[in-house]
Amino acid sequence: MPELTRRHYPERQDCWHVYYGDVQVGTIAIRTGVPHHADSWGWICGFYPGSEPGEYLDGTAATFDKARADFAAAWRIFLSKRTEADFEAWRDARDWTERKYAMWDAGKKLEPPSYGPGKPCSRFRRCHCGDVFDMHCLNENLVHVPHISVAERISRPANV
Repeated sequence: MPELTRRHYPERQDCWHVYYGDVQVGTIAIRTGVPHHADSWGWICGFYPGSEPGEYLDGTAATFDKARADFAAAWRIFLSKRTEADFEAWRDARDWTERKYAMWDAGKKLEPPSYGPGKPCSRFRRCHCGDVFDMHCLNENLVHVPHISVAERISRPANV
């Protein structure tokens, strides 16, 4: 079973991301904009996807060590409600996001979403020739208009 590890967030020296294996499961950081008499450290425990929206634990503490201990206690509670499928959901979302940004950096479009029963899509359409095309792209529309027109004429009953 993985252990909790902390990694400095590179953009803030007073912020740590907490990981359980390869899954980021929370953050411990100095709170900004709070009065001097309030707890200066805050923590949040949870991850999404892999849990329900809003299903997280959080709190504040006067010191980093107290925040770390409180986080560890909250993590035991949060982890007791998780399955391996929850962690896989988070990994799948992370991997998809990495692929998306890599494609954008390479100047490419995202692949069309799956098209089929129960998967409505307002941008892509399956032509009667079998291709899925982007209806927002004029060139792709022009290629498939003849196929769609013929198929719709055939499927429409003749007026009697």
